[in-house]
Amino acid sequence: RLMPELPQFDDEDLKSYGDEEEESALSPPAALMSLLATQELLLENILECIPVGEFAVIQPLSDEFCLVLGYLLTWKLTLAFFKAASSQLRVLYSQYLRRTKSLNKLLYHLFRLMPENPVSSGPALETPNKDTKTFFTEELHLGVK
Repeated sequence: RLMPELPQFDDEDLKSYGDEEEESALSPPAALMSLLATQELLLENILECIPVGEFAVIQPLSDEFCLVLGYLLTWKLTLAFFKAASSQLRVLYSQYLRRTKSLNKLLYHLFRLMPENPVSSGPALETPNKDTKTFFTEELHLGVK
C-alpha cells in the first residue's frame, strides 16, 4: 500500500538531478534495493550451476522456495513503486537499475526458474477433452486461508 506513495517524495527533489552533465541516476528506496542486492547474491548461489535455458526445480516450502518467493515479491514491490512514479523519475530509477545490473540479473534468474512446461494442475487435468491449461493461459487466484 505504501509503494505508490513513495515516489512523491522524490518528485520534490527532481529539479536538482537535471543540472548535472553526466547521466544521472536515482535509487529507488534504499531499504528495498539493499534487500534486493542481498537476495540477488543468495539466488545466484542457488542457481549458479544452472545455465540460462535450463530450469531449476525448486521444491515447495523449502528454504530455496522461500528465498525465490521473497525475491520475486521484492521485484513486485519495486515494479509497484515504478508504476507510481512520474516518467521523469522512472528514467532516473531505470538508470540506477541499469548501473547495478539488477534487471539483467532478474532476467537471468527468471529464465532459470521458469518451468519448461508450466502446466497447471487441478481440475483442468481431469478433463482430457479440453486444451491443456498452463500458468500463462489461466488466472491464478492466491487466497490466504
